[in-house]
Amino acid sequence: MSGQLKITLRRSGIGCMPRQREVLRGLGLRRIGASVLRPDSPAIRGMVTKVSHLVEVEAIREREATGRDPAGRGRGSGRDGDGAPGD
Repeated sequence: MSGQLKITLRRSGIGCMPRQREVLRGLGLRRIGASVLRPDSPAIRGMVTKVSHLVEVEAIREREATGRDPAGRGRGSGRDGDGAPGD
């Protein structure tokens, strides 16, 4: 399990059991529509399972999450070559 999970809160935690609200807080989800990136680990997957009726999960490979491939070679500096960013 490498990569990350993009977790988005789709339904409110109001009316849920207090333990489920604690899980949402532990994931870092506060508002409906808010998204967080978390490492794809058994602990995070277990938390997501407990609140699966409230969240939407998307698996993101390491390259998509960081903009780099796993070997560490990036896509470039982001500059157009003249030394001035964004010209």
